Amino acid sequence: GIPVDHVRVVRLRTFSKAYGLAGIRIGYAITNAPLANAFNKIRNHFGVNSIAQTAAVAALADTGHQSSVRKAVAAALERVAGIAQANGCIGLPTRTNFIAVDCMQDGAFARRVLQALIGQGIFVRMPGVAPLDRCIRISAGTKSDLDALEAAFPKALQTAVVT
Repeated sequence: GIPVDHVRVVRLRTFSKAYGLAGIRIGYAITNAPLANAFNKIRNHFGVNSIAQTAAVAALADTGHQSSVRKAVAAALERVAGIAQANGCIGLPTRTNFIAVDCMQDGAFARRVLQALIGQGIFVRMPGVAPLDRCIRISAGTKSDLDALEAAFPKALQTAVVT
């Protein structure tokens, strides 16, 4: 891997989803010292209040919650990949809280799948640049979210076929 202090690398982490602190808008960066010092020049303009800092420290300490969230997300993404595979698509490997599902055709087809899912009340997103535009982005969800996806996905694929 690339060293943490590499001159051209900044690793960013938010507390939005996995830590459950999206409304607080807090995160951190790990980088080399000269680049970190450059960020210090603007830090006061984008400062974080003490309540957000306290919440972030508490979230970091709550390793049990973090572990359960990671397990739930991994299980949800595995289920999405299974739904994709059962319908002739491929869930691409991921290290995030979402998975890109390759719809196995071109971007126009994937856009039709996306619209058909949205039409069924399933909110998904799509990368806009080829060749990733043949994929749709599906976030980890609850059991009921994934049940709805499982029912809607085959219909969306069928709707997307142009005859």
